[in-house]
Order: sequence, then C-alpha cells, then structure tokens
Amino acid sequence: MRSELFANTERSGQPGRFMLQNSRMLKVDLRGTGGEFLARQGSMVAYQGDVDFNYQGSGGIGKFFKKALTGEGMSLMKVSGSGDVFLAADADEIFLFELEGESVTVSGANVLAFESSVQWDIKRVEGASMASGGLFNTTFTGHGVLAITAYGTPVVLDVDAPTYVDMQSAVMWSTGLQSTIRKTAKLGAVIGRGSGEAYQLCLTGKGFVVVQASEGHPPVPGQ
Repeated sequence: MRSELFANTERSGQPGRFMLQNSRMLKVDLRGTGGEFLARQGSMVAYQGDVDFNYQGSGGIGKFFKKALTGEGMSLMKVSGSGDVFLAADADEIFLFELEGESVTVSGANVLAFESSVQWDIKRVEGASMASGGLFNTTFTGHGVLAITAYGTPVVLDVDAPTYVDMQSAVMWSTGLQSTIRKTAKLGAVIGRGSGEAYQLCLTGKGFVVVQASEGHPPVPGQ
C-alpha cells in the first residue's frame, strides 16, 4: 500500500522526553523511566503501552480557589507508566521550552503539558486591575520541559524597549519583565485584534514575549 500519509510516521526520541511528531502533535515517551508528567485534561489523542491517567484538577486546594476567583488555571491530568502518549489541542501549533532554572509566565489556555519537576502557580499580572478586566496567568519555574500551544503561528519579540501586546494574544513572557496595563487614549479606537479593546499589556525590561497571531479560538456558535 502506498500513500503520502505514510510519510507522517511516528518519530523516535530519547526515553522520558517530549518530542514533536509534527507541528500539532506531541509525543512523550515514558518507557523505561517509570516517569510521569502533567497534561491538559482531554489532550490525549492516542497512547501505546501501560499508561495511567489520573485527574489532577487545578493542582491542589490553594490553586483551586485561585482558579475559581480568577478564571485562570488548568484542569490537569497526571500521566504515568511506561508507554508512549500522544497529545494535541484543537490542532493548535505546539512549541517546547526547556526550562533551566528560569521562570516564565504563560496563559493557562496555552499550556499543553509539562514535566512534574516544574513548579507552577497562578499569579496576578503586575499592573492589572479589576478595571482592566484583571489578568491572571500561570507561572512556571525550575527545570524541565514545558509544552505550550498557539492558535496561529506566533512570533517571539525581544523586549528591549517598551512593548505593547493585546492581552489575549500574549501567550508567554519572561517573568523578569515589568508589566503594566496601558489604556488606549481613545476608548472607541480599534487598534488591536479585538473589538475596540481599551487595554494592552505593556512589558518593559530585558526578556521576551511570545505573541500569537490571534486572540484565541473564536466562540462556537450557540455557546
């Protein structure tokens, strides 16, 4: 049997590590490690071998209350065992980051999976207020692999001058950056991707910000 589809065969990698199968699917190999990792609930599309999936909620009672109050956070599952696990999220593009002691801030909606060695918490973005709609993201710190998604191919901007980003388009940024919320001078101005949004995230200092080419998935009709 012949087909161009067979060019998209499974790729092998280092045991216990994350590997992109293509730009929209992630494979994690657990065999031989007895390892585990955390993933967005419902993101598994296939698996091979002896793998267990356990619902983790929001990651503890403290994070549960933070999620309830802020709307931020993730419904997680702990994945463990000795097999291969394939993950995806709405065919979004997937990107891997190897944290080596750094700390980054990520929108909870853009988190796909991460190694259990990585510490995380829900925190308020500096400079945000209830007037600007609030802004709470998830901070990741330590050592390990973090997989994030983006709806629309993103760009990484080096922040060496004040940088302004639509708040729904900001996927991830260095926690060392200082953040404030900027209000558009003319309230009715439509300067971003949204409909007349009046606030943008302002980042200053030295670091980077990942900006996706959209404000996320459009709402499903009827919901």
